[in-house]
Amino acid sequence: MTDLAAERKRLEQLVIDFTEAFNRDDLDGVMRYLADDAVYDEFNGTVNRGKAAIRAAFVPQFRGDYGKLRFHTEDVFVDPVTGRALIRWLCTLDTKRGPAGWRGLDILHFDGDRITRKLTYAKAKVPLLDGSEGAR
Repeated sequence: MTDLAAERKRLEQLVIDFTEAFNRDDLDGVMRYLADDAVYDEFNGTVNRGKAAIRAAFVPQFRGDYGKLRFHTEDVFVDPVTGRALIRWLCTLDTKRGPAGWRGLDILHFDGDRITRKLTYAKAKVPLLDGSEGAR
């Protein structure tokens, strides 16, 4: 296996493992993948800088405020030269009103084994999760 092929496989596994930490509701596990000075650019335009701000942004999701979310990987693209990856996913959500879902993607920038940028884009009508509707 060439060095680029090995690096592609390593980054792809990091992306999958990072996503699975979300699906296990493991906030500490998710945070272990992030660099101390990471940036999380949410689908709504909010930008969170640093691990403390990113953790705070994730807390409602992991607390279950929106219901039970799961990310189902549809595609993963990795550029081993630049250390970037794209994961396209279907997010499913179980709420008291029934199941919901939307598609989106994350562009992830890596420095070694740590994510330095997480840029999230979503394909949905109106913001589905505004926190005011008590979806649970």
